[in-house]
Amino acid sequence: MTEAAGAIVPDDKDWTWVLERPCPECGFDARSIDVTEVGDLIRTNASAWQRVLAAPDAGHRPSPDRWSPLEYACHVRDVFRLFAERLDLMLTQDGPHYANWDQDATAVEDDYASQSPVAVAVELTRAGAALADRFDAVEGEQWERTGHRSDGAEFTVDTFARYFMHDPVHHLWDVR
Repeated sequence: MTEAAGAIVPDDKDWTWVLERPCPECGFDARSIDVTEVGDLIRTNASAWQRVLAAPDAGHRPSPDRWSPLEYACHVRDVFRLFAERLDLMLTQDGPHYANWDQDATAVEDDYASQSPVAVAVELTRAGAALADRFDAVEGEQWERTGHRSDGAEFTVDTFARYFMHDPVHHLWDVR
């Protein structure tokens, strides 16, 4: 399915800065989005991944140290799933704390490089739709509910939505 996966340098950046300024790489500006439209943005993003995964070279890494489009899509699928869980916690618990998620370990453990692009396309669409529906249901004061990442970063549902949205947008830029 895919070529042998090389070592990927783990991404240990704190990406919360995207809440304060546009991303100089992909151009995403979290401050400019209307959080009530995040559901639609997720659906649009998930749709764009379908074209990426349909490409015959979706499993090909552009270089041994860079994920293939398939691996990026697996990551986005898992981000959709993880953020749905975290959003549910924020909406049902007062100030929940999230366990750390090692995205690089997950990529290796789940063997992203060997997954089926067809299956990932279906799973990504379902995970995106589920998360989009959850964001569509947020209303009023729920946007101000809080949650805490294991490194101490605090989010409201509003900032959580803005922060989250950068990830799938940026990764589409990565596979352009």
